[in-house]
Amino acid sequence: MKTKIASLLLAGAVSLMAMQAAAADKVTLQLKWVTQAQFAGYYVAKDKGFYEEEGLDVEIKPGGPDIAPPQVLVGGGADVIVDWMPSALATREKGVALVNIAQPFKSSGMMLTCLKETGITKPEDFKGKTLGVWFFGNEYPFLSWMAHLGIKTDGSPDGVTVLKQGFNVDPLLQKQAACISTMTYNEYWQVIDAGIKAEDLVTFKYEDEGVATLEDGLYVLEDKLKDPAFKEKMVKFVRASMKGWKWAEENPDDAAGIVLDNDASGAQTEKHQKRMMGEVAKLTAGSAGALDEADYKRTVATLLGGGSDPVITKEPEGAFTHEITDAALK
Repeated sequence: MKTKIASLLLAGAVSLMAMQAAAADKVTLQLKWVTQAQFAGYYVAKDKGFYEEEGLDVEIKPGGPDIAPPQVLVGGGADVIVDWMPSALATREKGVALVNIAQPFKSSGMMLTCLKETGITKPEDFKGKTLGVWFFGNEYPFLSWMAHLGIKTDGSPDGVTVLKQGFNVDPLLQKQAACISTMTYNEYWQVIDAGIKAEDLVTFKYEDEGVATLEDGLYVLEDKLKDPAFKEKMVKFVRASMKGWKWAEENPDDAAGIVLDNDASGAQTEKHQKRMMGEVAKLTAGSAGALDEADYKRTVATLLGGGSDPVITKEPEGAFTHEITDAALK
């Protein structure tokens, strides 16, 4: 009799768990890049049960060189994406109505890393040099910066030659470019790990040059926000995600470990992810998740000031909302 009762209780518990799982709201997040500490907050929120506490069943899709998050969003492959604002605003102007619903990253980690032996000591020294630039939407901050400097990107003697940089640091190591695009938390350290000493490098952070644009925000399609049920899901998602980000800031080594546990490729190393998480925490620090309008306006001004070929040609309308974060973070 006891065995039968135990079996019934176990069956009931399993059934309840199945019902709870079925009742959970599914959310699919498309990342901008591969699994790494750049996205630690989301992996932490999933690992620590923060999403589950909100009644969410969250799938996190890694990105890659052949994955454009806005395309995934439009195709119905995700509910929400991580993207940089220059890319998102350019995409919006082209007709895909992306809306920023939260901004976990407060500061920019983008910079140009140059070999000191090239003689580059200031931005004006870029003229006549070859510079490695990421494309697929990541070129917009660079193009705006060059426009602000009045430097053409057509390979002319007084301009710069743009090398379409792959997602590695080979052009610098092989001296194909005087400078390459790097992030403070990733590629810069790949250069260091390759054996080039910090004192043999010169770095130019976009943040320090006054042309920093917002990175790693959360974006959804504008039409989806007309659905109250979807909006409620996003409120829960943002609340849990920011809880994950703050936990990651306070526990960087443990957060890096969670990222490694979720890296199906096995390509990441503990040393690199711990270092990356420490640098990423500097960029998320100061943000509770809500977009700062001053940062938004600075980004828009930078993108509009692109000379004869600006990234965006007019002031965006409806490109962000505080409605989600106002509800999520109250």
